[in-house]
Amino acid sequence: MFKVLGVDHIGIAVSDLKETGSFWTEALGLECTGEEVVAEQKVKTSFNPTPNGSEIELLEATADDSPIAKFIAKNNGRGGIQHIALRVDDIEAAIADLQAKGVRMIDTKPRYGAGGASIAFVHPKSSYGVLVELCQHK
Repeated sequence: MFKVLGVDHIGIAVSDLKETGSFWTEALGLECTGEEVVAEQKVKTSFNPTPNGSEIELLEATADDSPIAKFIAKNNGRGGIQHIALRVDDIEAAIADLQAKGVRMIDTKPRYGAGGASIAFVHPKSSYGVLVELCQHK
């Protein structure tokens, strides 16, 4: 059995990380903790922590076949909320428990995510159209 500890972050697909990031930093006053390229997922990310501990993750495609590039193309060149990430206490137990309950997973084992987190995605067909990311920080 596993526990959801809270909303870890909301992932937002963007066409330009720097341009979009200025809204979160300058208009809303959230600090950007830096950028990171996650080659496996073909994205460049930045995180903007909020005072309650959750974060806004901005994701820019680094390749035309990136999931972010596909998301933006499906939305007529516009970005938007791409996923919601839930922090869990034990990602391997979460995957096993959800599969035992008949939940379809994109990832059947954890993989590397930005910031060194272990992540796994629930297939949107099992979560009523919402891409849900499970993440566990070390």
